[in-house]
Amino acid sequence: MSTPILSASILAANFAHLEADIHEAEQAGVDWIHVDVMDGHFVPNISMGPLVVEACRKITALPLDVHLMIEDPDQYLEDFAAAGANRISVHIEDNPNIHRTIQKIRSLNCLPGIVLNPGTPAWSLHEVIRMVDLVLVMTVNPGYGGQAFLSEMIEKITEIQRMIASLSSPTLIQVDGGITPRTLPITYTAGARVFVAGNSIFKQGDGITTAVRALKGSIH
Repeated sequence: MSTPILSASILAANFAHLEADIHEAEQAGVDWIHVDVMDGHFVPNISMGPLVVEACRKITALPLDVHLMIEDPDQYLEDFAAAGANRISVHIEDNPNIHRTIQKIRSLNCLPGIVLNPGTPAWSLHEVIRMVDLVLVMTVNPGYGGQAFLSEMIEKITEIQRMIASLSSPTLIQVDGGITPRTLPITYTAGARVFVAGNSIFKQGDGITTAVRALKGSIH
């Protein structure tokens, strides 16, 4: 059984104590740090930019997993790469030059990922899935943390896993949205191997360490 990769979304962290939260998550066993970048146009919220990625790079040596929910991501790719991003994932929606965008991410020595919103079908990946290291399936509508998991996305995850298997590709499936100790095993069984968790790590009453252990321990 493949070990699940846990990517802690700092969107849910306490920014007054960001360094402490990241260090505790790291010590608890998270594998990546996930940075959600929103511009208020592509999604109805504004969050973080390259300066936050740069700050995270100074705090931790864990891979920085950057998810760009922004219009015209190409003009910012160099900034995020220079800030220390290891992975940069971009949406396939509203990007007529997605092929070129993926090429540019890799040219910046970052690992490219492609993101699908809940309303975007799996078949849209056909021309680019060979080019990416990761497919991020949004299991909520992007823009806000703390939303309920959309169970209808399970079929899409399974379909994408079949596509990847048919290519004998090492591409990973990542899921983001409503990931808890209950939903993580469901998405794992469908084919996901990377799990973005925010509220279920940083906003649990028992603390970050207990929350991480519960997520990691949900796969037996």
